[in-house]
Amino acid sequence: QVLSSLGYHVVTFDYRGWGDSVGSPSERGMTYDALHVFDWIKARSGDNPVYIWGHSLGTGVATNLVRRLCERETPPDALILESPFTNIREEARSHPFSIYRYFPGFDWFFLDPITTSGIKFANDENVKYISCSLLILHAEDDPVVPFHLGKKLYNIAATSRSFRDYKVQFVPFHTDLGYRHKYIYRSPELPRILREFLGKSEHEHHH
Repeated sequence: QVLSSLGYHVVTFDYRGWGDSVGSPSERGMTYDALHVFDWIKARSGDNPVYIWGHSLGTGVATNLVRRLCERETPPDALILESPFTNIREEARSHPFSIYRYFPGFDWFFLDPITTSGIKFANDENVKYISCSLLILHAEDDPVVPFHLGKKLYNIAATSRSFRDYKVQFVPFHTDLGYRHKYIYRSPELPRILREFLGKSEHEHHH
């Protein structure tokens, strides 16, 4: 609703194995689904900018997707990562196990050891191959993905050669605001943050 009120179209979908989508989730499958949706949107969006937004586990899908898009030279106009981790292993090490009950989609990952060996969601590795504007949003009091992992991911991206010609921005939200893992959308500052960031990325894109 926040994005719609700012004049953006929002296209989102259920990954395979979730919601109304059949199949069972896998990192590769979820990434493929995102790629398919991107291509569907690109075929219909004309000259309008297309941005990729990932939240939480979705940041892993988003960076997998955008890395592929950049490698095939069809980058999106910007990538926004909300409450991102560096990679699944570091995320897992950051927590008492019980926290995963609150992390949608993590139950299949943790409770099914067959899947664990194949899952990386390596945001930290992917950002080294991404060339487009990047905005990271993270609340300091996030109990699910610790703030320091989002900050670490930003530091990796900010020093990466792949972002040389692009803007990389990190926006922290103070603990006192109480946004935790999934309430950053409540920030009255968010529209301004997005307008400034996306305005600049659109500007860069046209030159």
